[in-house]
Amino acid sequence: MMSTGFSSRFDDALVYASDLHRTQTRKGSGRPYISHLLMVTAIVIENGGDEDTAIAALLHDAMEDQGGEATLKVIRDRWGDRVAGVVRECSDNEGEPKREWIERKREFVAAIAILTPEARLVALSDKLHNVRCILADYRNFGELLWERFQGGRDGTLWYYRAAVAAFRASGNETLVQELSLVVEELLISTGESDG
Repeated sequence: MMSTGFSSRFDDALVYASDLHRTQTRKGSGRPYISHLLMVTAIVIENGGDEDTAIAALLHDAMEDQGGEATLKVIRDRWGDRVAGVVRECSDNEGEPKREWIERKREFVAAIAILTPEARLVALSDKLHNVRCILADYRNFGELLWERFQGGRDGTLWYYRAAVAAFRASGNETLVQELSLVVEELLISTGESDG
């Protein structure tokens, strides 16, 4: 999967992602949403992702948050079936209106076992960045943090525990171990650790 450099396809995807998510901010932080997409993409690249996988990382929330199937069609037309396939696998919703949070999360956790290697890398990178942000924000805001999440405290902690277990069950590569450590640190911080 490793590449020494990316083509203008990556540059095009970067501009598209920035334009698509320009008005979005991260939950409760006010940070531009593009920061998340860039961090996920960096984790993907640092863990051997090729150009298509890096492009999919930039666009992993596009279908879910910015236009559903119509946006996925643009992605397929511009960057191909492989990128569009990873974006679809990483989406827990096809646009608006979104299904119930718990239903979407249960389905995603169940699907972890059958993710393609590229989608697994993007999904792991996404979860790792998300939980790093949650942990940092928990240290700053404490229990008030959970108000920004649809699943609240219990649902959010359940989701990350379940995701770690599902990723571990289908492979225990370095990113799974790192995700596990950060989730455990979050659980310890919240007093929810099993160990």
